[in-house]
Amino acid sequence: MGTRRTGKIVILTGAGISAESGLGTFRDEGGLWSQHRIEDVATPEGFARDPALVQEFYNARRVQAAAARPNAAHLALAHLQEDHRGEVVIVTQNVDALHEAGGAQSVLHMHGTLAGALCAGCGHRWRAPDTMAVGEACPACAAPLARPDVVWFGEMPYLMDEIFGHLASCDVFAAIGTSGEVYPAAGFVREAAAYGAHTVELNLEPSSVVSAFAETRFGKATDIVPAWVDDLLGQTVRS
Repeated sequence: MGTRRTGKIVILTGAGISAESGLGTFRDEGGLWSQHRIEDVATPEGFARDPALVQEFYNARRVQAAAARPNAAHLALAHLQEDHRGEVVIVTQNVDALHEAGGAQSVLHMHGTLAGALCAGCGHRWRAPDTMAVGEACPACAAPLARPDVVWFGEMPYLMDEIFGHLASCDVFAAIGTSGEVYPAAGFVREAAAYGAHTVELNLEPSSVVSAFAETRFGKATDIVPAWVDDLLGQTVRS
């Protein structure tokens, strides 16, 4: 590796890493998402049409996520952060806090968090109550425009400049439990590869962009992620 390289690892996680903690993906039958159209509960237009439905939906998700516990995959990534001698950056599309509950540090939540509230008027952010009501007032400007601080379809994900900076400087890029169908995250593998990173997909089944990865591992996240971490920590990354 060149002198710029220091064994930096960037990891993108999606819904698949939290599925074994009881948090369903968009496509799970019988889950919260399957009971509603995405257009109705995860778009600005849906919120404008029926804010009560959207608040009720995210209140239910908030309760579900608060009761969930990190699984072996979350714990393994926290272990990697702690023991790898290079930098380990975790970027997540998930709005739960299971990475942090498992011990991970400085997680980049590109789609926001269920624990956050956002004023649709002034942009102020604060910790969301367990149950957020329609017309809840912003503590900064008093406008009755509180909404979940999550990125909906059609909105720009958070922290993109920081994330692309990490993709341009990593040695290894891994995507765990992602569908490869939601951009810009689905394009991260090609971005990292263009800068010379080794790329690996860890998934229950191949994603829509699996052909872009140099390495693939398939199986349950609680099996394949700890095994991958053990492999990485057993290797000496030389600069």
